Formats: sequence, C-alpha cells, structure tokens
Amino acid sequence: SSSAALRRQNHPPQLRIPATYMRGGTSKGLFFRLQDLPEAAQTPGPARDALLLRLLGSPDPYGKQTDGMGGATSSTSKAVILSPPTIPDHDVDYLFGQVAIDQPLVDWSGNCGNLSAAVGPFALASGLIPKSQVPSNGTAEVRIHQANIGKTIIAQVPMTGGQPQETGDFELDGVTFPAAEIRLSFLDPADKNSALFPTGNPLDELQVPALGTIKATLINAGIPTIFTEAAALGCTGKELQPEINESPAKLALLEEVRKAGAMKMNMPLKEHTPKLAWVAPPADSIASSGKRIPAASIDLLARAMSMGKLHHAMMGTAAVALAAAAAIPGTLPSQAAGAAKQALVFAHPSGTLRVGAEATQQQGAWRITRVAMSRSARTLMQGQVFLPQIAASLENS
Repeated sequence: SSSAALRRQNHPPQLRIPATYMRGGTSKGLFFRLQDLPEAAQTPGPARDALLLRLLGSPDPYGKQTDGMGGATSSTSKAVILSPPTIPDHDVDYLFGQVAIDQPLVDWSGNCGNLSAAVGPFALASGLIPKSQVPSNGTAEVRIHQANIGKTIIAQVPMTGGQPQETGDFELDGVTFPAAEIRLSFLDPADKNSALFPTGNPLDELQVPALGTIKATLINAGIPTIFTEAAALGCTGKELQPEINESPAKLALLEEVRKAGAMKMNMPLKEHTPKLAWVAPPADSIASSGKRIPAASIDLLARAMSMGKLHHAMMGTAAVALAAAAAIPGTLPSQAAGAAKQALVFAHPSGTLRVGAEATQQQGAWRITRVAMSRSARTLMQGQVFLPQIAASLENS
C-alpha cells in the first residue's frame, strides 16, 4: 500500500560496491578501484568520507565497528582507493584514508606503510596494470604514486601464472601466518613540503608541562614523526599494548607530548599525524606472542602510537621514519642504537623488523634517498560491500 511504499522510500535498499578486503603487513582494510565507487564518491569530499565511514562502521560510540567492516583498531580501520597514474613513469595512484573509530573523521594526511604492501598485488590482480606490462612468472616491479604525500613506492611483487603470488614462507612478526615476501622501497621519503628535519636539527627540546624539558628528534620521512627517549616518558621501550592503552593518564601524557612535537614541527595536529614514538637501547624483551627477544639480536627498542593508542606492532610509515633517523648521527634513534646505522633491526610489541636506509649529506644537509623493508600481503575476501542508509543520496548525487 501507500504506507509500505513510503517506508521503502524512507529506507532504500543497500547499495552494492565492488571491493576487496586485504591484509597488507600488519594492517588490513577495504580496497577499491576509483571507477567502482559511486560517482559522488569518486572525488574527494564529504560524500566520499561519509561512504567510507559507513562502510567501516564509524563513528561508533561503542568503539567496536560492529555494523561495518572495521576491526575496531587503527590497524584495521583503513581504506584504499587505487586509480590509473596521474604522473609519468608510474603504474598506479594509491590514496589512503585512515578512518576514525569513534569520530566522524577520515584522515587523508598521511600514508599507510603496511597497506602499501598490498597495493601492488591489488593493482595487478584488478586489471589496473595491463598484463602485457608484467611477467607471468618472476617478479613484477610496480611503481606506485602515493597520492596523499606525493611520493614514489616501488613494490617487488612475486608472480606465478600471471597472478600475484600470495602464499609463501616469509614470516613477518605481528602476522600469524607466513606468506609471499613483497619488497618495498620508499624513494626520497622526506615530506615534499618540508625539510627532513623541520627545525633543521637532528635533536631538539620539547617543553611538556607534565615532564618539563625533554629531548626529541622531529623528522619528516614516511610520515611526520616525533621520537623521544623512553625513559623521558617514564617508559622502558618494552611496553605491550595493555600497559599503555589501559592507562588513561599515560595516554593523556603521550598526547601532550605529541601536541608539543606538532607545535615544534609547525604542523597541524591531526588524528593520523604526526606520529609519536619512543626508543631505548637494546634490552631483553618479550613480544605480545610470548616470544623472547634477546638484546643481542636487535639494535634498539621502539614503540609507537597510532590514532591515540599504542600500536600492536609498528606502522610501516613510522618504520620508514625510524630507519631514516637511525641512519643519521645525532638523532635519538641513532643514539639508542649506539651509532648511526643504515641497516637496522628493532624490537616492537609483536617482535622485530629489519629496515634499511640510504642517507647522504649534501652541503651539510641530510637526505634520505631510499628506505627499504620487506612485508607481505594477502587477499582476504573479494566481492561487494553493502552500503545502507546513505545509499540513495550517493546514488542520486
């Protein structure tokens, strides 16, 4: 009847959108081809943000994202949009959105280094790169334009039978099962609009009311990052998530340090940027899995905050920043490691990670030409995601 028709009009059917759910490194998120999004969401703006928020299940005052694809952590509340390259000599454009869990916010201010590992396989498997340009077997080199920050990432993706190889024996701490190894190179990772060290110094001082004056290394590589000494924060560098995330007082203190660092870097404080991390010299520690990490097997201890919580492992972009800082004398990471190192193994809450950085000095200024690390990626599900409530407004825009 007319009342039933009115109800249907007020509550339209869900919109179906082609999507792939992928793990990349120690993160996972929804991957889209730009052309598959509703027209209103194919350009940046409120419609795109509303779509991603609803698909992930945000904002959720319960903090669970139960009615969406998000996993209720910063590592699992992410979205990626890929499209044909907009600059020469690249294979694909990669845009990353960090979706807040309890706020109506999508932060586009930085990259996700972990999901960067899944960009090459997704671009190859979804037809964004012509098959004629890649080997059927061997290694495909995918040149990725990271559109958030205007940087180049090169992914070495193993191929078998014309498809990205996803199974293998490469093990990555923070990921339960082995997979195929994907080598990533982040080229010239310093922020294009800022110096490698925004203040010009490898070592600065921050004024934090609750702590007084503390040392910090402020660096723009991979993602703007504030490095402090663990001891200055009342930490050891061995912390696991509960110790930090279940302490409102500690979280508030760390956010004050992040605010002070952002102010010193002369950049806006956003949910996703800058990152805050702390380092300490090598010491025996225990990963969240119970695995023992001997001091002799690492160069330093490192912990990092992501979206207001201690990360369960290490963000890929923060690992880029750490590798860059550790390669340069005088920074807190290089001091914690005992010397500047262009190859580094560090401990994080889930285990260890090996990274490498190429650092050069030109006319007294440091430059990082490349940071390299290995990750893995895997397709978890492919098909359609269903979008309720705002479907009609998107479809008719």
